[in-house]
Amino acid sequence: MDLLNPPPDLYGRPRADTFMRRLTAFGDRYTPALGGPLLRRNPRRPLSRPTPPLQLVVAARRQLASEVVELRLADPSGGPLPGWQPGAHLRLALPSGRERHYSLCGDPADRAAYRIAVRRLPGGGGSVEIHDTLHPGSRLTARRPRNGFAFCAEPAVLLLAGGIGITPLLPMAREAQRHGLDWRLVHVGRSADTLPYTDELRALDPSRVVLRTDDEHGVPTGADLLAHAPRGAAVYCCGPAPMLTAVQRALDESPSTALHFERFGAAPVIGGAPFAVRLGVDGPALAVPADRSALDVLREARPDLPYSCHQGFCGTCEVRLLAGTPEHRDRRLTPEQRADGAVLPCVSRAAAGETLVLDL
Repeated sequence: MDLLNPPPDLYGRPRADTFMRRLTAFGDRYTPALGGPLLRRNPRRPLSRPTPPLQLVVAARRQLASEVVELRLADPSGGPLPGWQPGAHLRLALPSGRERHYSLCGDPADRAAYRIAVRRLPGGGGSVEIHDTLHPGSRLTARRPRNGFAFCAEPAVLLLAGGIGITPLLPMAREAQRHGLDWRLVHVGRSADTLPYTDELRALDPSRVVLRTDDEHGVPTGADLLAHAPRGAAVYCCGPAPMLTAVQRALDESPSTALHFERFGAAPVIGGAPFAVRLGVDGPALAVPADRSALDVLREARPDLPYSCHQGFCGTCEVRLLAGTPEHRDRRLTPEQRADGAVLPCVSRAAAGETLVLDL
C-alpha cells in the first residue's frame, strides 16, 4: 500500500476523495478526544458516591413452621423500598455484626416491605440470632437486593424446593401463575410441620403443587422429583446439596431441558489438592485437605472469621494474601483486586504443597 500517494477519488481524478479526507480529519480529532478526562470511562471504577445501605425495621414477625420464622422488613419512615425480581436475596447486617443472605419470598409488587423466612439451625449462627433477638421494632441495615438466581419465565417450568428452599421459588411460582406459564412446584421436607408457605402455594393453584414429606413418602430420588416436569421444562431447584446432586444426575433422563439452581451452602470441592494456609508470616500453618475449603480450616482456628455465602460471590470472608500463589475460584474479585492480594478462602485454593500466607 502506498501511503504517500493516495489513490484517485471516486471519479478517477488524481487526488484524494474529498469526503474521505474530511472523514479522516474528523476521526483524527475525535478518536483521541474519547480518551480525555471528561469522556474516559472505566467500567471497573467504583461509584464516586457509594450506595448507602438500607435502613430497615422489623415491622412484623410470625411463626411459619417448626423452627421457621418470617420477618417483614420495612423502611422506618414508611417509604417505598427498592424493587426486586423473583430469585433476589437481601444481605442483612445483623446486630452482632454478622452478615447473612436471605432470599426475598414476598411479592415484588409490594414495595412497602421485604419478606424473608429463616429456619433455625444449630450452631449459634445468624439464624439463631434472628430467632432469638429480632422482634417487631428491631432495627438493622441491609444491602440493596441482588439476584444471582434470576427467573427467566420459560413457557414450561418445574420448581423444586427442599425445606426452606421454598423462599426464592415462591415468588417464581407467583410470577409463573401471573403470566399463565405451564408450571409445577414440588416442595419436599422431613414432615408436614416443617414445610412453610403451604397455604400460599395451594392458593395459587392446588393442581400444580405437590407437597411431599420424607416421613410419609420416603426420601425422593432425582428421578422422582423430575417426573413432575412438563415436557421441555426449565427446572429451578433450591435445597440441600444431596437434593441438588440427585436432580443434576437425573436431569439427562428427564423431560426437562435446563437446570437453574441455588445452593444452601458450599458446593463440594472438585479437583482440589492438599495445601496449607499460614496465619501471618510467623503464625502456625494449617493443613487444608483436598476435600475441604480453606475457610472451614481457618474457622477452626479463628471462629470469629466472618463468612456468609460459602460460594465465592458475597465477599464477606475476604482476606489479604501476604505470600503464595492462590487458585482463585470466586465469582466476585476483579483482576485488580486479586493483583492487590485479595482472596476468598471459602472457594479459592492453591496447588498441591503450596502454602498461602494470610494476613490473619
